[in-house]
Amino acid sequence: MLNSLETQGAPQATRVVVAMSGGVDSSVTAALIKAEGYDVIGVTLQLYDHGAATHRKGACCAGRDIHDARAVAARIGIPHYVLDYEARFKEAVIDRFAESYAAGETPVPCVECNRSIKFADLLTTARELGASLLATGHYVRNVRLADGHRALYRAQDADRDQSYFLFATAREQLDVLRFPLGGLPKAKVRELAREFGLAIADKQDSQDICFVPTGHYADVIARLRPGAAAPGEIVDLAGRVLGQHEGIIHFTVGQRKGLKIAGREPLYVLRLEPDTRRVVVGPRAALATRMIHLHDVNWIGDGAIDDAPRRDVFVKVRSTRPPQPAWLTAGRNGIEVELAGGEEGVAPGQACVFYDAADGAARVLGGGFIRATEPVAMAREKIAAHA
Repeated sequence: MLNSLETQGAPQATRVVVAMSGGVDSSVTAALIKAEGYDVIGVTLQLYDHGAATHRKGACCAGRDIHDARAVAARIGIPHYVLDYEARFKEAVIDRFAESYAAGETPVPCVECNRSIKFADLLTTARELGASLLATGHYVRNVRLADGHRALYRAQDADRDQSYFLFATAREQLDVLRFPLGGLPKAKVRELAREFGLAIADKQDSQDICFVPTGHYADVIARLRPGAAAPGEIVDLAGRVLGQHEGIIHFTVGQRKGLKIAGREPLYVLRLEPDTRRVVVGPRAALATRMIHLHDVNWIGDGAIDDAPRRDVFVKVRSTRPPQPAWLTAGRNGIEVELAGGEEGVAPGQACVFYDAADGAARVLGGGFIRATEPVAMAREKIAAHA
């Protein structure tokens, strides 16, 4: 992969900081860039108190991972630094995660980590180290445009694509970020790890949110926001009490299991009401959503988001779902998205990411966080009123 960073001039004249988590992807990223002749510095962020996560499979950025990153750096012959970001990570990511869950939302902390920690704080550190580029092991493509600037595209391997978690990246950051793995399948990355002689070639991928070592989100939230674990009522759409619960933090929109109530038909969590501590449940049909209202929107497409009052786009409301057709509207009420085919289980706090196509070559146009949703029936009435 000659000059995968697409720089001009001799690679050795360019210093690159690589964010090394201790996993296969970031390790191969560092090895590839070093093999191409760049001046590489590896940086690992200590993000939280390792504790129980140190030896747990599927957790990242823990004590073992720092050791693995250091070993890889030694193997490929680059300097390696471990930076203590615990206080910053707690403030920017963990505390916001807890506040969002306590407010009845379903947050996506990886988006905030990328935006506030990796592509803001770490980028500043990279510049302080004299680097002109920051590279990570994300599966996403950063393509140079005709005007010299860069745009974000989905990874070639759709099963590994991580563009959903990177929609909040700023335009100016894209110009100095590089993602060498965006055009590779995971199997090839592991093959390269073996070719480079890296001991972590067969290391398991991280799967859970890194600061939730047990996989139980409610445990973390109850510790940070004890009031969020207060008991309350489970009610139907008419407000009839069907049962009791031990805290809204144990529920998410679309959830079916764990309600511990009986009904004539399967019941699902439709919404959470933190002010009244109520969990509202109903039939699956009531989960259908047509309209989404967004906040904290980031636009990295051409021009400005409000250049057109209505845009044809494709959107993802969950990282594991394929993009679907939608219409993006920028008006007096902010940014709204109308889903052409509707969607189930859309929850406030989740990310809604915009693309210009549905296939693997799609460009990321931006995205935002879901503030509120409207059921299909309500959206139809609204559309008819403006017809």
